[in-house]
Amino acid sequence: MQETLLNSPTSAGRTGPIVAVLAAAGIVASLTQTLVVPLIAQLPAMLHTTAADASWVITVTLLTGAVSTPVAGRLGDLYGKRPMLLVSMIPLVAGSAIAAMASGLVVMVIGRGIQGLAMGMIPLGISLIRDVLPPQKVGTAIALMSSSMGIGGALGLPIAAAVAQDLDWRWLFWGTAAAAAVEFVLIWRLIPAPPVSEAATTRRFDFLGAVGLAAGLVALLLAVSKGSEWGWAGGSTIACFVAAVVILVAWGMWEFRSPAPLVDLRVTISRPVLLTNTASIVVGFGMYAQSLIIPQIMQLPVATGYGLGQTMLQMGLWMIPQGVAMMAVSPLGAKVSARYTPKVTLTIGCLIMAAGYAGATVLMGSTWGLVIATAVSGAGVGFAYGAMPALIMANVPLSETGSANSVNSLMRSIGTSVSAAVIGAVLTGMSVQLGGHAIPTENGFIAALLIGCGAALAAAGIAATIRSTGAKSAERPERELETAA
Repeated sequence: MQETLLNSPTSAGRTGPIVAVLAAAGIVASLTQTLVVPLIAQLPAMLHTTAADASWVITVTLLTGAVSTPVAGRLGDLYGKRPMLLVSMIPLVAGSAIAAMASGLVVMVIGRGIQGLAMGMIPLGISLIRDVLPPQKVGTAIALMSSSMGIGGALGLPIAAAVAQDLDWRWLFWGTAAAAAVEFVLIWRLIPAPPVSEAATTRRFDFLGAVGLAAGLVALLLAVSKGSEWGWAGGSTIACFVAAVVILVAWGMWEFRSPAPLVDLRVTISRPVLLTNTASIVVGFGMYAQSLIIPQIMQLPVATGYGLGQTMLQMGLWMIPQGVAMMAVSPLGAKVSARYTPKVTLTIGCLIMAAGYAGATVLMGSTWGLVIATAVSGAGVGFAYGAMPALIMANVPLSETGSANSVNSLMRSIGTSVSAAVIGAVLTGMSVQLGGHAIPTENGFIAALLIGCGAALAAAGIAATIRSTGAKSAERPERELETAA
């Protein structure tokens, strides 16, 4: 059938505040990913539990974020992206407040799980930009909003480290709650609400599809994130992998038959969208691998011969240039996309990431060397993250942008989860005992960096095969798009 979605771009004079508010919302949401990283070693004592159980403080946010992201995207397509942005901000405030008041593991896990429900804000914001900004402003705004996931993660680390080192850890969560509350007010006051298409308002939400996808993703991500702890050949890990395959296959069959699917798989499996999502998994892998490797090298004692002896706070501050680089290159990436197509931008970004990893292997003996290498990789991430939603929106109907961007964001999250498992296994497998603790060897770090480099090169290869859709695909004029009946 033919489906037309009318939107009303706002005036150019209001674009600055709109982009700033949406980008800030993405940064606040992505802070939840690195918020507890400086606390990992302290969590068992803080929550009176074991290290294995304390790891759920990180895992639960990953699980709820993965489940809520595609659901939020579809609800945004059906009922409006601005209302869903406001709804998504509520669990971030509530979850942060619950975590701040936690004195035991159960309450902390509940709070962190509720926090993860806000991760759908980033793809919602990307889709909303397309609806409310003038066409000539869309490319740059999308690039900045998409990069906010990486920016928030990079900048959140030094902030969290500073608070954890000098203040009560609860201020991390109270601060996040306050920032989310301010963002709620700003979205409510400054972000316009574009009309929802008439076709979208007549569709129903696919509850069975949402339950099926949630169950499949939980099983898959549990296996990936807990495999090293449970044992990759252990019964629990294998059971989760098998359950994931069975559930997701059944879910796919249901989605193909559903008249109003949660995810339109006919659009998702089209060659450009499928290749972009595949590249997103590998880019997510490459982006996250560095955040697992570089902080360890910086904080290991100088006595190891390759550690740089930095404190937690110093390490966090050294990582700031990475986030700044992501933000700085976003407008440049949008210009490259406008002139040469987002495919070119994605390919360039992945190659820059690979160069950063390669540089880190030869510069890891110097703090400044690692700063330069991470900044280069950050620039590559900025290019790549800005190009992926532009590629997605160039190849899906306008009424599917929220759902399609959410699936793309989900693919990045799956990539980061796989990265954590693979890099963790490599570093654990190539370690030695020092002072009663197992620490990765220098060769282990080099191997992990080379894996990250290889992932970035693989992503560049995938990106190069994506069909070009025109230089200004992300800013194309409104037109009728044919969707599957």
